[in-house]
Amino acid sequence: MKYSRLFVFCAALLVGIAMQSCCCNDGCGIEGEGYKWQNGMIVFDEPARVAGQESMLGFAAEPIPVVRVGFVGIGMRGSAAVQRFTHLQGVEVKGLCDLVQENIDKCQKMLTDAGMAAADGYTGEEDYKKLCERDDIDLIYVATDCTNHVKVALYAMEHGKHVAVEVPGAITLDECWALVDTSERTRRHCMMLENCVYDFFELTTMNMAHQGVFGEIVHAEGAYIHNLEPYWEGSYKNWRIKFNQSHRGDLYPTHGFGPICMALNMHRGNKMTYLVSIDTKSVNGLEVGKKLLDVDEFLNGDHTTTFIKTELGQTIDLQYDVYSPRPYDRRYQLTGTKGFASKYPISGYTFTEGMLKEGVVPEGATVNPHGFASQEIMAAAMDAYKHTIHQEIEEVAKKVGGHGGMDFVMDYRLIYCLQNGLPLDQDVYDAAEWSCITHLSSVSLKHNSVPVAIPDFTRGDWNKLDGVTFHMK
Repeated sequence: MKYSRLFVFCAALLVGIAMQSCCCNDGCGIEGEGYKWQNGMIVFDEPARVAGQESMLGFAAEPIPVVRVGFVGIGMRGSAAVQRFTHLQGVEVKGLCDLVQENIDKCQKMLTDAGMAAADGYTGEEDYKKLCERDDIDLIYVATDCTNHVKVALYAMEHGKHVAVEVPGAITLDECWALVDTSERTRRHCMMLENCVYDFFELTTMNMAHQGVFGEIVHAEGAYIHNLEPYWEGSYKNWRIKFNQSHRGDLYPTHGFGPICMALNMHRGNKMTYLVSIDTKSVNGLEVGKKLLDVDEFLNGDHTTTFIKTELGQTIDLQYDVYSPRPYDRRYQLTGTKGFASKYPISGYTFTEGMLKEGVVPEGATVNPHGFASQEIMAAAMDAYKHTIHQEIEEVAKKVGGHGGMDFVMDYRLIYCLQNGLPLDQDVYDAAEWSCITHLSSVSLKHNSVPVAIPDFTRGDWNKLDGVTFHMK
């Protein structure tokens, strides 16, 4: 009996020592690669703002009445952007840079067909630098593959250009900080081109949320669920499938995530605190990898889920799946104490009596807090809470197009703010916060789904702005 008790005591002591070791600063080997184990989670080092840098919160540059633009990367997304720019007033397209001459020729025709002057063409691997070095360009619009976003954006800002960069703005945490630091030091805008922020449902719903229609938002869901089987072979030199094959985590978070962050006022009175990620094994991804790349390993799981906690106690469920035979789905769901909004898989709202503005509910109609509002009430609510931006540009946007018009709204707002010397709708901290999910989710997965702290890219200024503002002159 004494020996049994001694054995139990020793076993318990060893377990305690082991647990203590796992909770110590090095986290059983977790420390390294710029992070440490602290308070039960991985915490990355946050570089201090160096002398000469200032916050870009609320930053407005001098007005640019005619915005002169250079495009870098004019394949599928970039060429569509050039086409949209032919419908904007007060812009001049000065340069077109791409590795494929055919893409340049196609975009040149877009310009001349619209009555605009032909732009200078650049096709060399390093020719983006020549474009950025020109004195007659104000904005560099980056639509290359995601692995080249940051190097072009940094070079452009270093040479005095504002930057608009496609999603995701960055891949690694170091790249996110590089965008922030360079933007702060050069005093140049760096806007990530998250078009879904400007979707008609998302922007209207954000407006409702900010006006308290749903009460207090306690939970949100976002996703990028899109079966890319028909598109894998269309990317230049298979860059997209190569990227998925060699990276684990949520590799394309911003479409589902950006609109949620806007609704929840991230770094405008709120912030993300930590995340946890889980993923499935790779089945369909591995099959595509074998076919296109002749590989026997595929790091990205077929479905990745990331859970995020905010400073205000909200939770976010973010999903990534580009391999499964499922309907397209960005989720965009907001759960409030007095209502609910859903973009996918069913578009609709749930309202509570008395939360909508007086006169919105049609006479004779009633709200039902246990189901979706009728189409009649939904239409009336969306009209009553239509954002000022859509009131101004919606009809033109739908004619020009670009994912139903939201792409044009995004470009219009970028140019509008530059022309009028206003803060941009999305700042460099949005680009960093929304993009960092890729790296942080991969770190969580690498360490068996442990919590990972999300850096504060504003360096403590996250509550100095009072909510999201889309500035108008």
